[in-house]
Amino acid sequence: AEMAARLSENRLVSLPLSRIRVIMKSSPEVSSINQDALFLTAKATELFVQYLASYSYKHGRGKEKNALTYTDLSHTAEECETFQFLADILPKKILASKYLKMLEKEKRDGEVGEGDEEDEEEEDEDE
Repeated sequence: AEMAARLSENRLVSLPLSRIRVIMKSSPEVSSINQDALFLTAKATELFVQYLASYSYKHGRGKEKNALTYTDLSHTAEECETFQFLADILPKKILASKYLKMLEKEKRDGEVGEGDEEDEEEEDEDE
């Protein structure tokens, strides 16, 4: 009976329960995983991914091409408050050359910023 229940649960979710169990167990706070908790986590994840995909499709340019694109997903993560926690996971695509220039600029700005702080400290000592 328990095996039949598991088979019917597996048909209700598309994601592999074994993979989700591995991900859940990777958390140091998790010692054991109840079968119901595993199933509900899988189903909730599946529904969340469906919602993210449909929202991104409806609000993106993908519907012009009848396709969901990475750009649609990253735009959703950036613009929609509900999905902003995904912004680091779904960053906007940029050219490597542009990224390298950004890194150089950050490095230069960082050095200038550090120098400015030292100057301010010296001024305080003079007063």
